[in-house]
Amino acid sequence: MPKSLNYKIKILLSSTILKLVYGLNRKNVRGRENYLSSIKKGMPVIIAVWHGHLLSIVHDLRREHAYAVAGTHKDADLISEIASRWGWNMIRGSSKEKGNIAYKKMIASLKKPGSILFITPDGPTGPRRIPKPGIIRAAQATNAIIIPTSVHSTKNWKFNNWDTFYLEKPFGKIYIEYGEPVIYDKTMDQADCIKNFIKIMETTEKSNLQYTNNDKS
Repeated sequence: MPKSLNYKIKILLSSTILKLVYGLNRKNVRGRENYLSSIKKGMPVIIAVWHGHLLSIVHDLRREHAYAVAGTHKDADLISEIASRWGWNMIRGSSKEKGNIAYKKMIASLKKPGSILFITPDGPTGPRRIPKPGIIRAAQATNAIIIPTSVHSTKNWKFNNWDTFYLEKPFGKIYIEYGEPVIYDKTMDQADCIKNFIKIMETTEKSNLQYTNNDKS
């Protein structure tokens, strides 16, 4: 269905405002070499961040021409349209709707040497910080590495639904940590992988928070 003129204007304005807001923040990004080194070797990479912090990563990786998975619900339309304008290749689907189609597209993207796929493992509807099995399945099927990622910011708005969704305010500081690469072998048990994934996400979160709290710059 063709988009209305009002909708297109809304996308343009939202995109411009968000790019300005995030551009007015100072960024402290650590661990970028953890995914760049893998890309240089031609390995597929999955960047994983919890749903509530996705906007900072959408902005940070906007020049990578990466793939990203977003739900099919109406709330995801706006972010998907903005991400597309910023250079992202969007894959629409979730575990509840068009899941098989989205999963096949995820696998296809990860079979491209040195590709990046961005996933919010607990999105789009939760439960909070409980990953869906798709991220592990995709990594095992393609030998992709997973980069656990954490975001903290000094100034933000919080929107509460099933999750706390963060929108950074201008003139703050955003701390992003891309954690150590993780590989899940095809022979590993799904349940064990999910437990391990939650643990490494928690470890990256604590590391980033510790750095944030100790940073005096």
